[in-house]
Amino acid sequence: MIHIKETIIVEGKFDKERVKRLCDAPILCTGGFQVFRSSELISTIRRLARTTGIILLTDSDQAGFKIRSYIKSCIGGNGTVKHAYIPSVPGKERRKDKPGKEGILGVEGIDDSVLHDILCKLTSDNSKQKPVHILTKAELYNDGLSGKPDSLNLRRAVLKALNLPLRLSPNSMIEMINKTDMYNEYKQALASQRTS
Repeated sequence: MIHIKETIIVEGKFDKERVKRLCDAPILCTGGFQVFRSSELISTIRRLARTTGIILLTDSDQAGFKIRSYIKSCIGGNGTVKHAYIPSVPGKERRKDKPGKEGILGVEGIDDSVLHDILCKLTSDNSKQKPVHILTKAELYNDGLSGKPDSLNLRRAVLKALNLPLRLSPNSMIEMINKTDMYNEYKQALASQRTS
């Protein structure tokens, strides 16, 4: 069982049950898009961001990114917000008859070992040793993953190789790679894309 001091914010009750099996963190559900209509829920999330800090763990589909973005904008700089991203894996959850709109697994459907690794990387004490290499916007541009005609396709190929959501923006990609010390993996994934 992973010990996590932050509160984890998920979309639904099945996501909550899934995460609860792996860690001892307090977990709060947004009720999907209900978060857009509930000022009480946003007020609670703001308070948690200031007190315990929060980890946003939403699905990697368009809806999950809208919820994540909305919560982040409501909190602003008032508190600690960490982002946990699950990879874009094709499939459907066991309890459903058919795949979701985008055909990728959500938090409730992702493999336990993958979810465990994501949470461990995010909650590990990075204050002991700072990463040796930091990915910058300039380097991402020079590597061709931002601001160039085929940047989106190359960025998505590298994100897929890193088991990160294909929807990550360049800034979110940089943040995730730097906060989880994935610089070397990033360079390897980029090199393998260039040789294929």
